[in-house]
Amino acid sequence: METVLVLNQDQMGHGDRALGQKVLATFLKKSIRLRNFTAIVMFNSGVKLVAADSPVLAELRALEEHGVDLLPCGTCVQHFGVTPAVGKVSDMDSVVTELDRAAKVITL
Repeated sequence: METVLVLNQDQMGHGDRALGQKVLATFLKKSIRLRNFTAIVMFNSGVKLVAADSPVLAELRALEEHGVDLLPCGTCVQHFGVTPAVGKVSDMDSVVTELDRAAKVITL
């Protein structure tokens, strides 16, 4: 059963941004325990998380090294002017394919 995580913003939850980024970092560190965790799909401001100055870059690198595909949306990367330090820029076809084959989708 494949699990895909969707990050559609650059923090976890709504409200205080610093807190949201802190709890997201903790979640990403712990998420390696998810069974069959295969991919993280990022769109909208979530693509900012793959930038060189991302507060969760180390966590994303660790997940990528563990075999989790990091798929930031190409249109969103271009919109925000992000140069990815990790992951592979994707398109909506790739996003739809990942979501379709996933048995479980977690959206933060």
